[in-house]
Amino acid sequence: FPGCPVRSQSDNDIYDGVLCPQDLVNMVEAAGFDVDAPTLTRFVMANTRDLELVILMNAISTSCKLITSAVQRAGVAKLYGLAGEMNSTGDDQKKLDVMSNDMMINALVNSGVCSVLVSEENEEPIIVPKEKAGKFCVAFDPLDGSSNIDCNVSVGTIFSVYEKKADSEGTEEDLLRSGADCVCAGYCVYSSAVELVFTFQGGDVHGFCLDPSVGEFVHTRPKMLFPEDGGKKIFSCNEGNVNYWDQPIQDAVAEFKKGPKPYTARYVGSMVADIHRTLLYGGIYLYPADNKSPKGKLRCLYEGIPMAMITEQAGGIASTGMFEGKIQRVLDLIPDAIHCKCPILMGGKRDLQVVYDQYKKAGIETPEL
Repeated sequence: FPGCPVRSQSDNDIYDGVLCPQDLVNMVEAAGFDVDAPTLTRFVMANTRDLELVILMNAISTSCKLITSAVQRAGVAKLYGLAGEMNSTGDDQKKLDVMSNDMMINALVNSGVCSVLVSEENEEPIIVPKEKAGKFCVAFDPLDGSSNIDCNVSVGTIFSVYEKKADSEGTEEDLLRSGADCVCAGYCVYSSAVELVFTFQGGDVHGFCLDPSVGEFVHTRPKMLFPEDGGKKIFSCNEGNVNYWDQPIQDAVAEFKKGPKPYTARYVGSMVADIHRTLLYGGIYLYPADNKSPKGKLRCLYEGIPMAMITEQAGGIASTGMFEGKIQRVLDLIPDAIHCKCPILMGGKRDLQVVYDQYKKAGIETPEL
């Protein structure tokens, strides 16, 4: 380094009591600090140059940090248990559901870049006051899998982002569009580590891990992809519903369990946790329509579409299975209400092909993968 005196090893890296630049670098590295950490904000700015999108992602990441704190302190802060209410889809609300929802709404309303919000916890859309309104419309499930929170199982946040239409002042109609119009989709999983995974329209999928020492999401998983060979042989579904499924789905799951080396069953019951594992390890996730829930169980706007967008842009496949008379892509669905539901089959080509082959055997017109 210029200006750094020549020294021998006997100088013990100190010359006249002055540390040289290389000494400082060595000290920082030894302490485990990254002086050039690729943070979420820097990533979004570098890849979009859209200041409003940077602000939006900052608001979402701030919400995720607040929810992280609430989840981690749920026991000592006595946040377990029911809040005594039901959400928009008839599920009992937990205390953490209500708190997480308030955190998301407050952050997004006050970001100045949103015009309409749709939350699983609210029956009606939230229209942002004009003086705070911006171009984005956000749909979200603030705490997916919260039925598991009391037993300390992984939970998460899921969101999808649209831009309001050019001639719109901001209404729920701006969100009732197919996944082709979704500009950003993501989820955050709260577990042994907190990871925020998202993708922009037509882009790659990237993962960011929350570094608690600095309170920032740091880029740790660039260009996430499904394993090319299909990855681990894992199927993930609620087999308690098997008697309600259509015959091809039953036959496909039976196929997964056949042979000398059958697939492993893994089902958490928190969609974020199950999809995150499937994305990283491979396999297939199934939540099909059935006789009990003919329209499926998962919400299209803030569960199906965002997870399908992430899945497809990571090289996977997101299908509805048999739904409303045909097999189709989840991203082609057009929601007819903000809380409408849809079925979901997500995974790599190897495993979706097993399901599609069973539909073909049943004489059902099946798209080629």
